[in-house]
Amino acid sequence: MTPALDLVIQGHARFDDLPARATLRRWISAALDRDAEIALRFVDAREARRLNRDFRGKDYATDVLTFDYAHTPVVRADIILCLPVVKRAARERRRLLRDHLAHLVVHGTLHAHGLDHDTPAAAHAMEAREVSILAQLGFGNPYLV
Repeated sequence: MTPALDLVIQGHARFDDLPARATLRRWISAALDRDAEIALRFVDAREARRLNRDFRGKDYATDVLTFDYAHTPVVRADIILCLPVVKRAARERRRLLRDHLAHLVVHGTLHAHGLDHDTPAAAHAMEAREVSILAQLGFGNPYLV
């Protein structure tokens, strides 16, 4: 049975080059293993920097932040994507914006489930899940150089 997704997308109209809302929903749904209530928010560098500083103590804009509030029985989370940082990183990695964005949406959704990459073993497990989910969605391995 496919997990139910209650999804709110914020900031979508503020930025060019974003996939359709239905595409973003499909990417998140592919990474779910239980019902979820998720807010996906697109922000500028100023807001991303403020959130990263205020909640993580790191004074710079980062590509994705996940605020996971509950993992069971329903995943509840906010996933924040800083589009200027995502675009810059895609260019630097010579990846299509769509490919990089799909990776970060899946990555943020896995964080919402409580997965992390704070140890080598945890990073390996999370990356393997990302690669598998992205392959199901038709994307290549984002960790290959």
